[in-house]
Amino acid sequence: MTTLHKLADDELVRLYEEGNDDAFDVLLSRYQDKLFSYIFFLVRNEDTANDIFQDTFVRAITSIRTHSYEGKGTFYAWLMCISRNLVMDQNRRIMPNATVPYEFLRADGEVKVDLLEKSCLNDTTFEDDLFLQESLNLMRIMVDRLPAPQREIILLRYYQDLSFKEIAAMLGISINTALGRVHYAVRNLRRMACKNELSLVG
Repeated sequence: MTTLHKLADDELVRLYEEGNDDAFDVLLSRYQDKLFSYIFFLVRNEDTANDIFQDTFVRAITSIRTHSYEGKGTFYAWLMCISRNLVMDQNRRIMPNATVPYEFLRADGEVKVDLLEKSCLNDTTFEDDLFLQESLNLMRIMVDRLPAPQREIILLRYYQDLSFKEIAAMLGISINTALGRVHYAVRNLRRMACKNELSLVG
């Protein structure tokens, strides 16, 4: 098992395809926390997120074991694509005209700090911490006000660390479209920040 942890994703997929169950356990441990956080960002409900998380890995297992996994892009981006499709399918069943909301929270419910590479303060006082928390809450509100395509791009680029090439492939759009959505998202965030006297770095 120790040796398996040193292997690249595609090598682990190949081993699992050949019947090595330990290889998939390594893939699961490598991405389960990050993937669950991504799904939770989309659905904002822990039970629903757990269901979609399980369904995602069931589909991944089936695809690999039936030799349907093509290995285009990264393994994690492929998992995200499966989970995103499951979320969209569920939302269409429940509310056909609704858009999928996104929340920039960690799995434990706390707000993530490093949006758009905003620097944290060193040696902060209680007042500084309070101001920072208020700023983060305001940031979350502003991100929620972005159009759904822009919210999604910010999530994928800045919180899931996907490249623009991976984002474009996942969403079925061109790289230029992905770049454009980030540009408009950052511009809209800056506009809202100026109105609220919140400075954005980036």
